[in-house]
Amino acid sequence: MCQGAERVKVAKVQTLKLGFEPMIMKDTDTLDDFYLKMSGLITKIQALDEEVAESYVVKKLLRAVPIKFLQRASTIEQFGNIEEMSIEETIGSLKAHEERLRGQVESGGGQ
Repeated sequence: MCQGAERVKVAKVQTLKLGFEPMIMKDTDTLDDFYLKMSGLITKIQALDEEVAESYVVKKLLRAVPIKFLQRASTIEQFGNIEEMSIEETIGSLKAHEERLRGQVESGGGQ
């Protein structure tokens, strides 16, 4: 590959990473919707032959969740091995929390 094409590839990767880092999940987003956005950027980065470590994505996901997930994200960080935790495991744990929250809202807050 010529140097010019390599520089373009490096620049594209950097641009995509700049878009990935500030991503924040909104209160109105579901985990599935947010992860779909994240995985789209990850796929584009990987298509440019740049490796994206799963632990990097897990850490980013835990940093990006809204306050309603903060307690669960903190528990995962404290008691889970996030260096070895899979994205699916992290999403599953957060989705269980999301479903529990949804159940409390639908039943009137559990009161």
